[in-house]
Amino acid sequence: MTINRRDFLKKAGIATGGGLLASPMPAQAFEYFPGWPERFGALIDTTLCIGCRSCEAACNEVNNLPPPKVSFEDKSVFEKIRRPDAQSFTVVNRFPNPDPGGRPIYVKRQCMHCNEPACASACLVSAFKKTPEAAVIYNQDLCIGCRYCMIACPFSIPAYEYDNAFTPKVRKCTFCYDRITKPGGLPACAEACPVEAITFGKRSELTKLAWERITANPGKYVDHVYGEHEVGGGSWLYLAAVPFDHLGFKTDLGTTPYPTFTRGFLGAVPLVLAIWPAFLVGSYAFSRRRERVAKTEDTNQQEEEASS
Repeated sequence: MTINRRDFLKKAGIATGGGLLASPMPAQAFEYFPGWPERFGALIDTTLCIGCRSCEAACNEVNNLPPPKVSFEDKSVFEKIRRPDAQSFTVVNRFPNPDPGGRPIYVKRQCMHCNEPACASACLVSAFKKTPEAAVIYNQDLCIGCRYCMIACPFSIPAYEYDNAFTPKVRKCTFCYDRITKPGGLPACAEACPVEAITFGKRSELTKLAWERITANPGKYVDHVYGEHEVGGGSWLYLAAVPFDHLGFKTDLGTTPYPTFTRGFLGAVPLVLAIWPAFLVGSYAFSRRRERVAKTEDTNQQEEEASS
């Protein structure tokens, strides 16, 4: 039987898929990790934010990002809802106040730096890593560009450099890891905020502070600290005066960390990807050798019959 390259690749794809579906590795036990107790965090009080975009400008500068298409002083950007992308790790959006006569509500968005990051769990090569300080950092030298992290993230944060054809990277907020690991270091956005809408510190203390503000100011805040428990909790926490779904937050995520659903399966994927290609390449080489041997034997037989 003759097998060409196209047929081989087709069979390889079917076999690899069959290996994933029919012969899964035993699911790994998952134990929820609430995070290092001394890790950092940031609390954003949306009732204080004035939409100045100083945080965006500071983030842009420290991360050496390209100049924005619309200057940081131009408020026309608030005409549509934005999300962080490969050239903007943090963005501020404006939402109407449901209270008649109330001023608009401004909300800063960036990576939540989850306790159990789905991006890290989904990455086949461990290009993402959760640090004891709280930051979820990325190693571009390990990344293979599969972009599973983008699919896995419940907050739709990781962005890909589609305009970079030669060395594309996945980009997102780093929690200013190089800054916060130094004594007294602050994330650039927190340092730049002129109204102190962003408070940086130990997450445990910030959680306590958030609930103290809610308790001490009846009616000012909704009775919820966003980010405290969503998908297992994150390092960025939010206070708001209106329900969070009015401010573009996903409120149907639940409290279960996403890696609970994927860790067993994804843990098996690297092994499958390592075993099946080797097996199939070996099978292809063996098949090609058999074809060459059979062809040689046929040629020899024909020559013998012709000479007799």
